[in-house]
Amino acid sequence: MSFDKVNTRIVFMGTPEIASVSLRGLIEAGFQVVGVITNPDKPMGRKKILTPSPVKVVALEHGIPVFQPVKIRLEYDFLEPLKPDVIVTMAYGQIVPQAVLDIPTRGCINLHGSLLPKYRGAGPMQAAILNGEKETGVTLMEMVAAMDAGRMYDKIAFPIEEDDDYGTISNKMAVAAKELIVKDLLPYMNGELEGIPQDESQVTIAGKIKPEDEHLDLSLPGDAFLRLLKAISPTPGGYCFYEGTKFKLLKARLLGETTLPSGTLAREKGALCLAVGGKLLRLDTVQPEGKKPMDGAAFLNGHPDANGKKLD
Repeated sequence: MSFDKVNTRIVFMGTPEIASVSLRGLIEAGFQVVGVITNPDKPMGRKKILTPSPVKVVALEHGIPVFQPVKIRLEYDFLEPLKPDVIVTMAYGQIVPQAVLDIPTRGCINLHGSLLPKYRGAGPMQAAILNGEKETGVTLMEMVAAMDAGRMYDKIAFPIEEDDDYGTISNKMAVAAKELIVKDLLPYMNGELEGIPQDESQVTIAGKIKPEDEHLDLSLPGDAFLRLLKAISPTPGGYCFYEGTKFKLLKARLLGETTLPSGTLAREKGALCLAVGGKLLRLDTVQPEGKKPMDGAAFLNGHPDANGKKLD
C-alpha cells in the first residue's frame, strides 16, 4: 500500500506550545489527524483556572477528537478504535508503554529536541545551552521502549546564537520540528527512510531542570552562570535574593571582566550590572518579587541605592 496525506491515519501525542506547532503544521499541510493525545488540563495562574494544553487547543480548533489519560500506561483502550497507521509524538510528557507502541501499523515516531545521540532525556534544549553548544536541532526518530534510543530518520540543525535562551531555542525548535515532520512523514510511511542506529558510545543524558537549579549559584564562573540563566529563561526563570526578596534575572549579556566580588550589583553607563565569577553581566530584564518584568535600567531608576549592594 502506498500512503498519501489523505489515507494516512495519524494520532498526534504532545502537550506544550512547542508541540502544537508541529500538529498545526500537519493539519495545514493536509494530513489526516484522527486523534490527539495530550496531558490533562492544568490549573494555571493565581486563580488556578483549569487550562487546556496548547496541543488540545489546536485539536479543538480543527474538530479533532482529544484524549487526556492521566496515565497513558494504564489508559489506552481508546486508541485501537482510531486505527492509527502512525503515532507522531513531540514533548508529550509521559513515558509511552510498549502496548501503545505496538498499535499503529507503521509504528511510532518522535520529534526529539536534540541532535541525537547527544542529550537523550527530558531537558535536551536546556542541556545544549548549559554546555555551551554552538548548535542544536531536532531529530526524527523511532520510538522504542528505551528512552530516546530508537533509529534516527532525519535531523535539522540550527546555530545557538549569543542572545539565545531557552525561549528562543524553543521557538527555533518548534519551527524546525514542523518542517521535519511535514517533509518526512510520507517518505517514512512509504519505507523511503532507512533509519540509522544511534552510536551508543556517543550517548549523553539531559535531565530535567530541578526547582533548586532556579536559585542561581553566584559561586559559578561568570560564563557558566550566564549559561545557566539562559537555560531557564524566560521560564521557569532563575532568581537570586535582593534584600531578602526573590529577584528574577530573565535576560543578561556578558560585558567583560571585573574585580568586583561575586553577587555585587553595579551601575555602568546607566545599566544595571552584576559581577559573577570575575565577569560583569549587564542585566537587561529583571523581575523583583511581586512586580512585572522590567528593564534593568528601570529597576535602577526605582532603586538608586542598588549600586554596590549584593545579591545572594
